[in-house]
Amino acid sequence: MAPEENAGTKLLLQSFERRFLAARTVFLSLPSTQSLEAKLRDSSDSELLRDILQKTVKHPVCVKHPPSVKYARCFLSELIKNHEAVHTDELYEALAETLMAKESTQGHWSSVTLSESTAIISHGTTGLVTWDAALYLAEWAIENLTAFTNRTVLELGSGAGLTGLSICKTCHPRAYIFSDCHSWVLEQLRGNVLLNGLSLEADITANLDSPRVTVAQLDWDVVTVHQLSAFQPDVVIAADVLYCPEAIVSLLGVLRRLAACREHQQAPEVYVAFTVRNPEMCQLFTTELGWAGIRWETEAHHDQKLFPYGEHLEMAMLNPTL
Repeated sequence: MAPEENAGTKLLLQSFERRFLAARTVFLSLPSTQSLEAKLRDSSDSELLRDILQKTVKHPVCVKHPPSVKYARCFLSELIKNHEAVHTDELYEALAETLMAKESTQGHWSSVTLSESTAIISHGTTGLVTWDAALYLAEWAIENLTAFTNRTVLELGSGAGLTGLSICKTCHPRAYIFSDCHSWVLEQLRGNVLLNGLSLEADITANLDSPRVTVAQLDWDVVTVHQLSAFQPDVVIAADVLYCPEAIVSLLGVLRRLAACREHQQAPEVYVAFTVRNPEMCQLFTTELGWAGIRWETEAHHDQKLFPYGEHLEMAMLNPTL
């Protein structure tokens, strides 16, 4: 890599880290959505608005590394709408500053805006929240850009979409297929794709630098070889999907069908990242791979630590060869 490319990558990663940490810090410091909405509706105290402003648009990190102007305008307008009883000069000044601001042409490709649940389990699924291995896999992808550049990527069990959005914005894939089976997860995924300025399906004429993005409903137990082959993936990834024996068996079924696609096209590369919470689940996965005749290697731990997951967590990633 040339020195200028290396420097640019470092700046990209630093910006990515700062923005993600800022978003997490601000989010975690606010009350729950339900209690906040109730307080906005019932309170006539301007101190609540000042507190919200200081923890969002006026937070030092957000001032230094601001979100997009469009997002800030929507946020402040919604805040005014939900608290019309109190007229706070600070709030209207913040809105006026945002209305006069010009959208930056630098840095936004290095940020990811994400809508996700605050509950681990919601609507009968764990897929509405970002799990640690998704962060780990995103870091690995940013460090290994060439594994995804100009390639078609199929993600199994995309969840909230952070890994895929990170890859779409930093690795320049030709096409990216987010997939999951739960309707609520798919709805949130579509929203997150659009929230990050990406176009769904085949409309890539507006921005030639953007990949062709698809959100697909994919049930591991019923998907066919023909359906998987139609995606024509060069790379298949998954994160934190080894949480129970049933999920592991279903995942192995998908990998077998992907291997069967070799009759029509080259088998894709596969990367499965996971948090080692239960060693028995990891052992079951590698055992099932062996029974299926699928060889695998363990990927070396990467050097990038961009996201705030626990230092004590043991992360791993396998590279099965189909």
